[in-house]
Amino acid sequence: MGTREEADREFWRRALTAGGVTAAPRWVREPVPGTLEQEVEVPDDVATSVRALVRRSSLPLSSVLLAAHAKVLAALSGEREVVTGYTAGVGGEPLPCRLEVPPGSWRALVSAAEHAEAEVLAHREFPVARLRRELGVDEPSYEVVFGPMGADEAHADDGVLHVRWCDRGGRLVLRLRCRTDALDADGAMRIGGYHLKALRLLAAGPDSDHTQQSLLSAGEVREQLEGLAGPRRPLPDARAHELFEQRVRAHPHAVAAVHGEVEWTYGELNARANRLARALLARGLGREGVVAVVTERNLDWLAATLAVFKAGGVYLPIEPHFPAGRIAAMLTRADCRLVLTESGSTETLDEALATVPGVEKLPVGTAYAEGHADDDPEVPVEAGRLAYIYFTSGSTG
Repeated sequence: MGTREEADREFWRRALTAGGVTAAPRWVREPVPGTLEQEVEVPDDVATSVRALVRRSSLPLSSVLLAAHAKVLAALSGEREVVTGYTAGVGGEPLPCRLEVPPGSWRALVSAAEHAEAEVLAHREFPVARLRRELGVDEPSYEVVFGPMGADEAHADDGVLHVRWCDRGGRLVLRLRCRTDALDADGAMRIGGYHLKALRLLAAGPDSDHTQQSLLSAGEVREQLEGLAGPRRPLPDARAHELFEQRVRAHPHAVAAVHGEVEWTYGELNARANRLARALLARGLGREGVVAVVTERNLDWLAATLAVFKAGGVYLPIEPHFPAGRIAAMLTRADCRLVLTESGSTETLDEALATVPGVEKLPVGTAYAEGHADDDPEVPVEAGRLAYIYFTSGSTG
């Protein structure tokens, strides 16, 4: 085997065994067998801007189109590395083309696409289909096929969606062919629109950060922000616990919560929450006083959370398995003076409380046993009051 053939084989071996599949979206209400074709003419101003960019920058037009395609696939898949089939114009099945879509400028994305395209074309003479069978790779790593200008028509059974560019009488045209069990006409046109938007943004500002720009049309943004939200409804002038109390009055005997084999009705849950709330108030809980709830996620946790709101306090959730140092830091930073907890959840809490003076621990069992009234405490809670404090790792905002 010659050096060139060895290099080709190794390139495609890595490409075929790298793993990961970039799937096409399934945007169809009624899947049916078959295919459909759509065409979208690139607006004259966009086509003119693209060609001007190609002339100024000496960039291959195919790489500009491939960069826009990669951006669309990244937006659809949520991945920074995508794989598309690439019709190399030599017949046979499309070749897998792996593309990085790193943060940065459109120009950098075009450079990455140019490099990926050059590698595919440099190794295109190798019998990739035969190697795929030899390696036991049954399915291609792409569902979307890209066809640059002048490329042969890809096989109809290769992929879910074909995106092919062509020149028709000097006009740049995007041709789409898709399987109708995966995409309907509207879905295909949306993807076509994303390609046009990517081209427009790329040509208008090649040095702009593409991660800060959206491919959605104004109509789609409006639909997602307003249409999918449903009709506007006035918000009730009531707090969460007050809405819960309304439900209690309407359905006191309906089951409100279930944990394992135990279930509480709305009336039972409300009564327990009221007794806990009165126990907190009896210990001097004031306006926006912070109460930590350190329990497992069970029915008492639900009652304790409601109790804090009913008493006008601020809910501070703390997992009982947290290290003592972390619990102590949370209590200190939140200026917490009361902790609702339960037996079995106090090991690390007790260690933490030993280092944080002035914090009172109240087991829910003790609070229940004190015999407080179980009617609603009716503590006034204004809409602008602080309701809870969350400590997060940053992943939730």
